[in-house]
Amino acid sequence: MKQALLIVITGMLMWMPSVSAQDAESEVRTLIMQRDRDIKAAVRSMENDPSQREVARSLINDRIDFEEMGRLALGRYYEDLSSDERSDFIETFGAIVRAQSLGDLSVYEAPVTVKSVTVTGEKASVSTTSRVREADLDVVYQLHRKDGVWWLHDIIIDDVGTVEGYSVSFQTFLRKRGFEAFMQSLRKRLASEEG
Repeated sequence: MKQALLIVITGMLMWMPSVSAQDAESEVRTLIMQRDRDIKAAVRSMENDPSQREVARSLINDRIDFEEMGRLALGRYYEDLSSDERSDFIETFGAIVRAQSLGDLSVYEAPVTVKSVTVTGEKASVSTTSRVREADLDVVYQLHRKDGVWWLHDIIIDDVGTVEGYSVSFQTFLRKRGFEAFMQSLRKRLASEEG
């Protein structure tokens, strides 16, 4: 009897991680699809109500972990920054991304199909296809769980990642000109985006 009970308990314990992974995959899929629906609704509402512009901008950006995105974009240079420098960079970088987020609304209006969701521990990848201007775009969302919440830290469109795009220019600038010149450049870019 004890041996049969032990086999049943062992079987249940082996099954539990896959249930947990399935729950996480479902949670991430739901997050991406709900975010997409909410953004689409806000973008459609912008035509009649300009105040929805800020609602849409908020929906697009509020689940992005700009700290993680910035850390990945700066690579090894991030570790060399003081706490204040990191905060200044993340705040400015996040403001630039937010300012640019409503540049091409057709991206948010496009139909989205989730092809796959993969969760490995505290990281997730959601592969989707969007139909934009009669062309299919492959969009992959990279997420991580922090404090029990799933956060986006990279969006890869047709194999070109947001982090990768920033990484090349940011790291080159830092290597050649240093942090102060880099931040001056970012502030200037932010002013032009907001102006």
